[in-house]
Amino acid sequence: MFLKKSYYLLFPFLIILIITCQNEKKYYTVKKNVKFISTPDPHSFSNITQIKLNHIFLNLEINWKQRNLSGFVLLSFEKKNNVDTLILDTKDLEINNVLSVNGENRKWWKGKTDSVFGAPLFVLLNESDTSIKIFYKTKSAEALQWISKEQTNDKTDEFLYSQSQAILARSWVPCMDAPSVKFTYSAKIKTKPGYFALMSAENPQSANDSGIYFFKMSLPVSSYLMAIASGKLEFKSLGKNCGIYAESGMIEKAAWEFADMQKMINTAEDLYGRYVWGRYDVLVLPPSFPFGGMENPVLTFATPTVITGDRSQVALVAHELAHSWSGNLVTNQTWDDFWLNEGFTNYFEQRIMEKLYGKPYDKMRQVLAWNDLEKTIETFNKEGLAAETKLKLDLKGRNPDDGLSDIAYEKGRFFLSHIAEIAGEKNFDIFLNNYFSKNAFKYMNTEIFIDILNKELLDKNKKWKDLAQTEKWIYGEGLPSSAVKPVSIELQRVDKILDSYFKNNSMSAIFDTSGFTTHHWQYFIRQFSKKADYNQTEEFDKIFKFSNRSNSEILCDWFTHSVKINYIKNRNQIENFLTKVGRRKFLMPIYEQLAKTEEGKKWAKSVFEKAKKGYHFVSAQSVAEVLY
Repeated sequence: MFLKKSYYLLFPFLIILIITCQNEKKYYTVKKNVKFISTPDPHSFSNITQIKLNHIFLNLEINWKQRNLSGFVLLSFEKKNNVDTLILDTKDLEINNVLSVNGENRKWWKGKTDSVFGAPLFVLLNESDTSIKIFYKTKSAEALQWISKEQTNDKTDEFLYSQSQAILARSWVPCMDAPSVKFTYSAKIKTKPGYFALMSAENPQSANDSGIYFFKMSLPVSSYLMAIASGKLEFKSLGKNCGIYAESGMIEKAAWEFADMQKMINTAEDLYGRYVWGRYDVLVLPPSFPFGGMENPVLTFATPTVITGDRSQVALVAHELAHSWSGNLVTNQTWDDFWLNEGFTNYFEQRIMEKLYGKPYDKMRQVLAWNDLEKTIETFNKEGLAAETKLKLDLKGRNPDDGLSDIAYEKGRFFLSHIAEIAGEKNFDIFLNNYFSKNAFKYMNTEIFIDILNKELLDKNKKWKDLAQTEKWIYGEGLPSSAVKPVSIELQRVDKILDSYFKNNSMSAIFDTSGFTTHHWQYFIRQFSKKADYNQTEEFDKIFKFSNRSNSEILCDWFTHSVKINYIKNRNQIENFLTKVGRRKFLMPIYEQLAKTEEGKKWAKSVFEKAKKGYHFVSAQSVAEVLY
């Protein structure tokens, strides 16, 4: 075939294009006219069965003015079966160049972009390649939140933090963004002189004048556990291997609140084996953080909403610490198995709290959690989403954040409590110790866990296995008939007070609230909300001053009730709360209640438009879905 001269010039590029298309095509399957890469993880494009990622080295600069990270990542790996292509997860990253370890260019291209999952990055490899260097910078990275100084506690300096779970690590690092892929990592990070840079790795305890820091995580972790933060901070030791980082105006309050952290570490080790991560430190973040805490290894990220002045929310530290075993050590294979991370952690948290503060105290927490779980199940059922109440989820093609509900956390916890009740707490403790030690630094899925549970515990006594109803708990909707609601004598006291009040419609019976903890008040408000009218709400607000409390747990419950009853005298306080707090747990109930009426939704939108700049992407997206 004859080609004109101009076509000869284009011929090499056409060959590259054909090779590129053929290489990309072989990794795709077509389902319902949508292309997905065939991998064992429904939320990752990476070819994790063909290439084993061993180590990541990051060399990044924090550009505060441009609000991005720039530099390179060096990925070291092993190839299986002479694979010729490396596939990584990315989301809205500007890739500038891809080189071999000796500086040779490597051909690369991006696949089709998905709004949730981002785009696969394909890199053609030479036979000798065992590492690749990718030069890039972040754009509008959903994992990163850049905080202006006005949005911090001290209001003097900017702040940056990341939230990589579930699949947002790919928005700041090209990586295999699947929880089953574990790797070690190291980093060189440059920030402002005098600022701290911190990661989920070995961290400095004092800031330096250069702003350059070096990090090492020598134990294998999943991508969602990679974390970075930077700001003007102080460090304070709280024990032999624990401490806190916080802004100067928050450091002493946080130190007092978390004074029992070393006791928690010791108690956790007594229960389920040695803490293998070395240090356990906590970074108290600005109020915009979307979660209560994030279990980044070595450095838990925590919301300041737990700094209440009464140590009533320290269970959050127990929870994130427990993740050092359940999640960080033994990790869910995919986000369909999310309950294996969170259900185990909630159970472990429960055991720590029982040991430190007694079972009567934790029974209150269990009752509140059970009631929340029943409400979640009821809501899912009303919306025709009963399948979402199963522990084992099917999140294929969906954002894994859809699995963030009380089901994974609380149904998972109560299932494990049920097993402990049947087999005996001592037997179950022995089982869990073996489970964590045998599966350390591995991934776990639901089916493998059921097999281990049966072989190592339940099969030892046929009666245990018959009573466990494992499949009904895991694959069944709602709660099985074997589920037993916890009982709290302390909260029965609250019931008697409210029963007397509603029966007599008199305040004289309710003043004996001496010794009430935050958990008493939460239960008090939630039970009151079931029967109270506008006048009773106004009366209670005057006497107990709920609208002006400083505890976010109490404020969330009271404001949700206020909106429900159309009590509008505290709208200024509600707006102030929604503007200052970014934790999704507290935002969503109030916004969801407001969205139930046209007037409420209109007002909620006006508040959200002012507040959203202070929210993390995760919270802002969740609220927007409700309001728009």
